[in-house]
Amino acid sequence: MSIVSIILALVIFSVIVIVHEFGHFLLAKRGGIRVNEFSVGMGPVLLSKEIGDTRYCLKLLPFGGSCMMEGEDGEGDAAASDSFTSKSVWTRILVVAAGPVFNFLLAYVLALIIVGSAGYDNTVVTILPGSAAEQAGMEDGDRIVSIGGSRTWLYREVSLFSSLHQGETAEVTYERDGETYETVLTPTLSENGAYLYGFSKTGVREKGNVLEVAAYSAAEVRYWLKATVESLSMLINGKVGLQDMSGPVGIVDAIGETYEASRSDGWYYVALNMLNMAILLSVNLGVMNLLPIPALDGGRLVFLIIEAIRGKAISQEKESMVHFAGFVLLMGLMVIILFSDVHKIVIR
Repeated sequence: MSIVSIILALVIFSVIVIVHEFGHFLLAKRGGIRVNEFSVGMGPVLLSKEIGDTRYCLKLLPFGGSCMMEGEDGEGDAAASDSFTSKSVWTRILVVAAGPVFNFLLAYVLALIIVGSAGYDNTVVTILPGSAAEQAGMEDGDRIVSIGGSRTWLYREVSLFSSLHQGETAEVTYERDGETYETVLTPTLSENGAYLYGFSKTGVREKGNVLEVAAYSAAEVRYWLKATVESLSMLINGKVGLQDMSGPVGIVDAIGETYEASRSDGWYYVALNMLNMAILLSVNLGVMNLLPIPALDGGRLVFLIIEAIRGKAISQEKESMVHFAGFVLLMGLMVIILFSDVHKIVIR
């Protein structure tokens, strides 16, 4: 890993974490909750400054952050009028959900920059000779509207479906000269062992007007959401293992590889690729934090939703025990992934 790739990774991680924690911070402040500490990073404090009721900290390890509120997790005075627990359950739900939501908003803003400057990868295709697509009557210049019953806005959605549904027959809807056609494609096995429907992208990125930029930026975020959820589904179903996951070390390595691969094209393309990495990571952080896992935002939302339904909160002691157990398990998982990342880099 080069120094540049490490610096780029730290910048990307820091921005994503700051935005996530700022979501909690902003909604807490708007809800009248005192924020005792807002920090970026974990571990020993490098710098800190107290402004008003909040201490702002920069900590040694750049992987993480926190927005510590009065009365949260039994810390401070839970009975105080400006404590987390004193607020309505719906205010607390909004505060907890704000972190992941801000990650999705960050991803959308970054997508606006990419799509506004470089355009989007459309679904206009080139047909491979002798392929299933050609035999079904598809032609060069056709635009794929949907595949497998899912609307497609970007060609990467087509590629994602193809890679996740190897060997499966797919219903394809496409447009040609303003007319819509439907066909069913059965992929054929290629020489490299992959099943192909028989089309590839034209390589042309389209630039649109303001409304199209807004729409296709949302499509970018939607694509990464879909890819993240599909990956998690494959992990749960056993189609991929923990060795296929990446932690901070693996992500830094991926950022470094992306930087090395694109720097010969100039800093403009380096910047676009780094923004793409930031979108991927921001969406991943948002999705992961919404999972109903103790110690994560999603786990906290489960307790709050239960409280909203039953009209009574689960005891703070029991909830804290569950979150602590979840935290220990997450740290254990991070250690396993860390060793896996290092092993993959060493043997590469």
